[in-house]
Amino acid sequence: MLAAIAPAAVRRVNGLRRVAPLSGLGEWGGVRERHGGDQAPLLVLWDSLVPQSRARAGPLWSRFLSSSASGSGEGDGSGPKDGEGGVVEGVREDGAVKEEPVENEAVKTEASGEKLKESAEDAKEGNGEKEKNGSAESSNRSHHGAIVPALGPRPDRVIAVPLTRRPLFPGFYVPVSIKDQKLADKLSELKAAGTPWVGSFLLKDQKSRTDGSQVLSAPEGEGSELLRGEELYKRLQEHGTFAQITNVMRPIDGEGATQVLLMGHRRLRITGMLDTEPLSVSVEHLRDKPYDSTQDELKATILEVVTTMKDLMRLNPLYKEHIQMFVQHMGEFNASKLADFGAALTTADEPVLQEVLEELDVLRRLHLTLVLLKKELELSKLQQSIAKGVEEKMTGDQRKYFLMEQLKAIKKELGLETDDKTALTAKFRERLEPRRNDCPPHVLQVIDEEMNKLQGLESSSSEFNVTRNYLDWLTSLPWGHFSEENFDVNRAQKVLDDEHYGLEDVKERILEFIAVGRLRGKTQGKIICLAGPPGVGKTSIGRSIAHALNRQFYRFSVGGLGDVAEIKGHRRTYVGAMPGKMVQCLKATGTSNPLVLIDEIDKLGRGHSGDPASALLELLDPEQNANFLDHYLDVPIDLSKVLFVCTANLVENIPGPLLDRMEVIRLVGYITDEKTHIARGYLEKAAREGSGVKAEQVDLSDGALHTLIETYCREAGVRNLQKHIERIYRKVALKLVRKELEVLGTGKEAPLKVEEVPVISGTATEMEKEESSQKTSSDVVLVEEPKDDTEGGPVEPVEKLIIDETNLPDYVGPPIFQSDRLYEHTPVGVVMGLAWTAMGGSTLYVETSLVEQGDGKGTLQITGQLGDVMKESATIAHTLARQILREKDPENNFFATSRMHLHVPAGATPKDGPSAGCTMITSMLSLAMNLPVKRDVAMTGEVTLTGRVLPIGGVKEKTVAARRSGVKTVIFPSANKRDFLELPAHVKEGLEVHFVDHYSEIFTLAFDVQSDAEKQLAPTESHDPAATVLHS
Repeated sequence: MLAAIAPAAVRRVNGLRRVAPLSGLGEWGGVRERHGGDQAPLLVLWDSLVPQSRARAGPLWSRFLSSSASGSGEGDGSGPKDGEGGVVEGVREDGAVKEEPVENEAVKTEASGEKLKESAEDAKEGNGEKEKNGSAESSNRSHHGAIVPALGPRPDRVIAVPLTRRPLFPGFYVPVSIKDQKLADKLSELKAAGTPWVGSFLLKDQKSRTDGSQVLSAPEGEGSELLRGEELYKRLQEHGTFAQITNVMRPIDGEGATQVLLMGHRRLRITGMLDTEPLSVSVEHLRDKPYDSTQDELKATILEVVTTMKDLMRLNPLYKEHIQMFVQHMGEFNASKLADFGAALTTADEPVLQEVLEELDVLRRLHLTLVLLKKELELSKLQQSIAKGVEEKMTGDQRKYFLMEQLKAIKKELGLETDDKTALTAKFRERLEPRRNDCPPHVLQVIDEEMNKLQGLESSSSEFNVTRNYLDWLTSLPWGHFSEENFDVNRAQKVLDDEHYGLEDVKERILEFIAVGRLRGKTQGKIICLAGPPGVGKTSIGRSIAHALNRQFYRFSVGGLGDVAEIKGHRRTYVGAMPGKMVQCLKATGTSNPLVLIDEIDKLGRGHSGDPASALLELLDPEQNANFLDHYLDVPIDLSKVLFVCTANLVENIPGPLLDRMEVIRLVGYITDEKTHIARGYLEKAAREGSGVKAEQVDLSDGALHTLIETYCREAGVRNLQKHIERIYRKVALKLVRKELEVLGTGKEAPLKVEEVPVISGTATEMEKEESSQKTSSDVVLVEEPKDDTEGGPVEPVEKLIIDETNLPDYVGPPIFQSDRLYEHTPVGVVMGLAWTAMGGSTLYVETSLVEQGDGKGTLQITGQLGDVMKESATIAHTLARQILREKDPENNFFATSRMHLHVPAGATPKDGPSAGCTMITSMLSLAMNLPVKRDVAMTGEVTLTGRVLPIGGVKEKTVAARRSGVKTVIFPSANKRDFLELPAHVKEGLEVHFVDHYSEIFTLAFDVQSDAEKQLAPTESHDPAATVLHS
């Protein structure tokens, strides 16, 4: 803000004049002897020099400001101290100046007056022009008796010292860091020669450093090069300050910047460049323009500046110190000094301060300074406001803290509150008391030991927090508390049927569990694994089971879990240790027999923290979980009454030891009829409520729902079906709102209503046509009944939106799935197979075509992105087909001379699995015999080299796929007969199913051959394959 005003040591300086009287200064003679009597008077250290008393009072505003500054320092040690120089101090009392002796009575007021008079005459000779125009600067300079710089020499050439941060004002100090070695050497030489005079000039367009020091450096973009010579001359401001070098500090190691302290004396103006190394310029010494000190405007401006500075002193104590030091050591203020001091006191930017330095009109300079001081005052007010807000907040927080501590102490003295440890122990005992009789003895022993340990610990120790958290978990668990279970089988059956459609296997197993518990009088925990594709209701059925059993429900997912501590807990020695999921489950549910759903158990991860699958072995083992040990609690927990329900998509991904502990129930998915019932009973109702549409406003036809299931949502689950139904109702809501806004826009007063109005039926297409004639674009039809004033007034317009299979794409887009049936009549070499997919099952065609014939060309080419298992099935099928053809027709050498290509559409879908062997054999034999298979026949099954047909999986899905494709005859392995008989009657309806053990039975069912087929196996061509029917 303000440069230093006082130097740090006694210095010998030429061109200075001692104004204060010498009497009373004990060491002055010794100083003169050390430096020689012919040398110039010394400048004694300003901060150790006591001002002399005033010979006469200065201007009123100057005395007012001086007294304010000196008075503000009383009591803080900033004023002169006793015994310093033995001079007389001027004391302001009742508006007058009273002179009191400080210590040395030899110093008299008369002597001081004579010395001050001599000083005034000397100053008058050097600056007589100011005396003529009314300025009292020279005479008033010594009124404080301070040692101030005299006029000094006026050289016409000086060394130019550039300043980067702020210009130097007369009477002030500024530190400068000089990196230019030549300039530093020159300044040291001038100081040593006794001619320490230089010119300080501010650089143009130079950014200041954050630490406030002056550094001579190159402009931005020029690296670290220093400014020298003509380049430096162009960057200097024209006006500067004639300064005196008071101190030069060279770096000890010879590297780095040289620190120079400059004191300003008077204003300069550059007239030309004389030398470049270092830069020397010719200058003109400037004086203030003459002014009339009695002018009213000048007086008013001075008083306003003084008032503003006084306001600054009240807001910021730092300004008090600056003003007090200046008054003590620089003498009385006059108009010129006041303007310079006020400008230097502010934090204004360099261009504004440079403008003040260049101004020679004292009144104009005062105006500029006043503007800067006003800005500084507003800045100080803002600073004070911010500081006050922060202080109030801190004071409020501290006051609240002290009051709270006092309140605690008072309550403790009155016995209204105990200390933290006693209160915690009482809370834990109160929490444990209702369960103490059911709590195991070994747990009670641990709790008592930990409570005793807690009493001996300091509240600030880390062990105290560990023990407190441990006791909190131990006393929060439901030791021996069980929820009352439901043994009513009929009620459980009703709950399961109300919340889920189908899933008979799961419901039957739960009812068995309830029945066993009813007969035994108690229940035992079980581990059930629900396996099936996504969206079939595995997670939701778990919640329904808990509802049916009247148990608390807790779910956590282990998909991607790689830390054993999530199951078994952390050791208490770790920071932030927590119990495992099972302990958290017991605390959250508040019972010891909840239903725990472990989701995505087939997606367990394995990381550096152990194998969670191995950690689950103890948890899911009925023989071990009665004494489950959590690492955090370190006491056995009985989990034998917990019913565990796990969910998985693929049982094959579950580790074998873990799978062995679970009872697996497979959920194969829903067929079309089941999906239709679920959509009507559950999904449509939820979507309608979620979208705000009333049942009277929309009609989703059965045909549209069937089309939605078959061509959009063919997967095994109903999650995708739910999304599509919600999408339909959202679009319906948008249409209804738009139509309502259209009705309101036509001037009708009331929005559309649907209560108590007749509904017009019809397809949405008809409605659209009707509305298009009315120049509207909406599927919503408005019908107005004729007004009947005799029966309750007019009938409101009605809206009814019917969605069927014709306009369904307008809501859900084009169909995703087309018909699985590629051929109405399968040609030669093409056979329909059945496959299980994540979508629930589909038909799979196997196509075989002849590439070329010739001796030695009996090879097989396979395409269709088949897996390794299907590739092996194709090789086995090729071998077995050659064997069967050789038995049926020894003279037919088709496979020996023909190169065949077997393809399974579609090529973009990866396919694998052991159930396509019989389909591939039939396709090859069809091509070899040039005989198509029977119409509407589909088959599935794996075949060995001897012709035996092996069982397959996914019987329900494959049966549903056959029905969806219009197949009449299905061939299954005999080992899957039990699976087929367990299917619901509506799934098996309309199908002719054959169960076979050997491929020879498939051959008979797939091909129509004559009774003498063994003798006449020559290929016969038929233009209509369907007309080629051979009876065996």
